[in-house]
Amino acid sequence: MGVSVKKADIGVAAYILAAFIMLIVPITSGLLDVFLAVNISIAFLILFVCMFSKEVLDMSYFPTILLFTTIFRISLNVSSTRLILTTGNPGNVVKTFGSFVGGDNLVVGVIVFMILLIIQFMVINKGSERVAEVTARFTLDAMPGKQMAIDADLNTGAITDSEAKERRDKIQQEASFFGSMDGAVKYVKGDAVAGLIITAINIVGGIVMGMMRGEDINTALQTYTQLTIGDGLVSQIPSLLISLSTGILVTKGSGSADFGGTMVKQLFGLPKALYIVGGVVAGLGVITPLNTFLFLIMGSVFIITGRTMQGTIETTGIEAETEAEEQEAQEIRQPENVNSLLSVDPIELEFGYGIIPLANVAQGGDLLDRVVMIRRQIALELGTVVPIIRLRDNIQLNPNQYIIKIKGIQVSEGEILFDHYMAMNPGYVEEEITGIPTFEPSFHLPAVWITEGQRERAESLGYTVVDPPSIIATHLTEVIRQHLAELLTRQDVQSLITNLKESNPAVVEELYPKVLSLGEIQKILQNLLSEGISIRDLLTIFETLADYGATTRDTDLLTEYVRQALKRSVSGKYFPRNETTSVVTLDPKIEQEIMGSVKQTEQGSYLTLDPERTKAIIAATGKELKKLEDLGKNQIIITSPIVRLYFRRLTEDYFKDLVVVSYNEIESDVELQSVGMVTA
Repeated sequence: MGVSVKKADIGVAAYILAAFIMLIVPITSGLLDVFLAVNISIAFLILFVCMFSKEVLDMSYFPTILLFTTIFRISLNVSSTRLILTTGNPGNVVKTFGSFVGGDNLVVGVIVFMILLIIQFMVINKGSERVAEVTARFTLDAMPGKQMAIDADLNTGAITDSEAKERRDKIQQEASFFGSMDGAVKYVKGDAVAGLIITAINIVGGIVMGMMRGEDINTALQTYTQLTIGDGLVSQIPSLLISLSTGILVTKGSGSADFGGTMVKQLFGLPKALYIVGGVVAGLGVITPLNTFLFLIMGSVFIITGRTMQGTIETTGIEAETEAEEQEAQEIRQPENVNSLLSVDPIELEFGYGIIPLANVAQGGDLLDRVVMIRRQIALELGTVVPIIRLRDNIQLNPNQYIIKIKGIQVSEGEILFDHYMAMNPGYVEEEITGIPTFEPSFHLPAVWITEGQRERAESLGYTVVDPPSIIATHLTEVIRQHLAELLTRQDVQSLITNLKESNPAVVEELYPKVLSLGEIQKILQNLLSEGISIRDLLTIFETLADYGATTRDTDLLTEYVRQALKRSVSGKYFPRNETTSVVTLDPKIEQEIMGSVKQTEQGSYLTLDPERTKAIIAATGKELKKLEDLGKNQIIITSPIVRLYFRRLTEDYFKDLVVVSYNEIESDVELQSVGMVTA
């Protein structure tokens, strides 16, 4: 198998390879001059790229670049040292830096070199190291808060899933970058220390080598010290540029503004400050013995600059105001775009202004976090993704009122008291607590509102005490559960199929679209969700549909086959292990009567029972379910598999919480106790 090699890869490899070759193999002074010129050029390139990059992540590989340039610079030190000590001729670049910068004066050269080292080591390196350390720490500490803010924006619909993913990736990259920078600045610091040590070794080694060649100590000192200072300068100046680049990068933050323009604007953008500086500088030239001409010119420059900036600011303000007026006029002239008004949010939670603090993170509200948990909880429990839940305030509502809408239509509402708690009697509390009577909105149970001071006493008496955000979150969860079937769109089903196809392509290709259409699969999944059956085990569902879909395309009948295949899930939901469950059974005569009234059509099946007979069956069912209610048990009726669906349809409009299960959906080890039989 061939491997393509890019030119950039070859260039980087050659750069690192050259560094290691210089560490081992002696090179000529001419080649050393070339490498030193390359080193200086790359240092300037890094400096200006760091200055003009708009975001720190534009230089995300900067820690690696630091490591590479440090290795290359150290290898140059080794090569130049070898040439100084062996030949006394390290090339044009080193000699020029040694003589030109120091002005052929050994003392001046040494002082300039030491000043450069002090600036780099004590000022730039130390500051960059501290800033990098603090930035890394604060970036890592801020990660959870930033991720929660992204989740909140995603749940309120402010951003899309792709935008949320992009933001999360950026947060991870920033944390990784600043964490790497915290360690990478140590390269620069170590490089400065190494430069100082190498210089000292070079001077001592040069004097020894010169004296071994027969030179007197003064000549050897003059020659080799000058060459060593030149070598030190030619390596420390690029090192200083890299240190400066590091400082710029870690101090410019994560903003995306243009570095140069923003910095100049911030520094010279306040005319008042420029006037004061101009006046002070000019005054110093007049009052003190300082050069009057120079300071008057400098003061005038500041005053003129201030006047120019003031004119620019005024012009910009007028242009902005004019542009705003033109934009407003343009908006008035343009016809209204009504397309945005046609979209309907799947789920909306609207609340009065008194509930706003619960949804405001700045005021300690955690309603947004609870909405995130609702979507996660239902995904785990029922196996489908809940659409984005839109939260918005509505001034037309009462301050403490909230309403829940499904597809733009209100389906439920509630009212809470802010700074109060709802206390509910679980059934065994004897001593009542005083409060404002109310009803729990999710299940319409009697409750009372109590204050913070009563909370501890209510809990000690055995009351279930709930805070306002939990009340709203529970209510919203129950409403979503009740309407989850209608919220499952074809697009949602397509997403579920796509996910399953990645791990089990065979069953998907067998079933869809050869056997069942997308709409038929959607209908079956909606049937399951409407009775609270999880569709998380999508593989079992699809395999069952593939088995029976070839013989029938009746979605209701296929739903029954799937329920039986999911018997472990159904049993686990309604029949706890190691516990006897009380149920009601159905008279076989009624089962036969119901099956006899079923009429099959191309559009599906329906019941043709006489209204009086239906009324009698419903009354008998209510009578038997009352026995379960009196025992405090769930309302469960067991039927034969063939009649389960039709009996469920017959009773669903009369008994909201009734669970109808067939014998084929119950595990063999489940213990049941019949407390009655529906007979009419």
